[in-house]
Amino acid sequence: MLRASLTISIFLAAGGPSPAQPQARTVDSYIGAAKAAAGTEWAGTFLRLCIPPPAAAGGAPAGAGGRGTPPRETWYAEPAKVADNLYFLGTKIHSAWAITGSQGIIVIEALFDYAAKDEILGGLKKLGLDANKVKYVILSHAHADHDGGAKLLQDAIPGVHLVYGAEDWEAVDKSANHQGGKPKHDVVGDDGMTISVGDASVRIVTMPGHTPGTLSYLFEVRDNGKPLRVAYVGGTAIPFNSDAGFYDRYIASSKKMAKAAADYGATALLSNHTEFDNAFFKAHTAADRKPGEANPFEVGAPAVARYFSVVENCAEASKLRASAK
Repeated sequence: MLRASLTISIFLAAGGPSPAQPQARTVDSYIGAAKAAAGTEWAGTFLRLCIPPPAAAGGAPAGAGGRGTPPRETWYAEPAKVADNLYFLGTKIHSAWAITGSQGIIVIEALFDYAAKDEILGGLKKLGLDANKVKYVILSHAHADHDGGAKLLQDAIPGVHLVYGAEDWEAVDKSANHQGGKPKHDVVGDDGMTISVGDASVRIVTMPGHTPGTLSYLFEVRDNGKPLRVAYVGGTAIPFNSDAGFYDRYIASSKKMAKAAADYGATALLSNHTEFDNAFFKAHTAADRKPGEANPFEVGAPAVARYFSVVENCAEASKLRASAK
């Protein structure tokens, strides 16, 4: 015992770390934790957030640059009934959703301008839903892949209300060339606000990070008559070269939403990019289920929590990478 104590004393005197002292985290350790949390459920989220894209010529990320209207076959997706009152209206790449209630319809996201007419207005019609009953279109944030169709929907649906976070409304109002046209200022989505259409409602959770005014949501739908509680994350993608302040805000918001989802008892998680939640495939799997089969979106509360673990660990890794440059 004396020899062991002496050995430890000499080691500490020589500058060795205390056995109780936590080791400094590294980029690899954060990525390893994210990968373990992702499993097979959130593999797309892990790849998008933890693995920087290859640089194109000139140092820009591959795929950066302007956008024309891509060929329809590369993005168009058929709409799908996901649960009793939840419908997928997205493309193969970007998601939009409809929630029906006793007094109307809530649409989440407006897609790119080129997709909104076919996917949202056309999708509602294919599903037997009346677009004129849409009371609210909630925009998670002011990026063209999610709000480019906002003005089209505002113009096409009588009396519809558009909802953005305050900071993103400000960005839209100030924009000189908003893609798809600039919508008229309308409802500001505040933290804790509930938007209802009778017996269906969406609760807003402000989540600054991806954009300053990003909104996420909590809502309950019915699936074969049973309640299904959903956490919807409105802004997940991150840059790989931002400053510490950005990552700190983003991580704080993710932790806030993770707690809100856990407190709400969410057992399903949705997003607005199909790569994050595999929505394009899951939506049609849900629609084609046989009686008694589980909804593929219902992954359980522990899996929902693991999603946020992936996001937070990848963001921590990006923060370390950026600070080392």
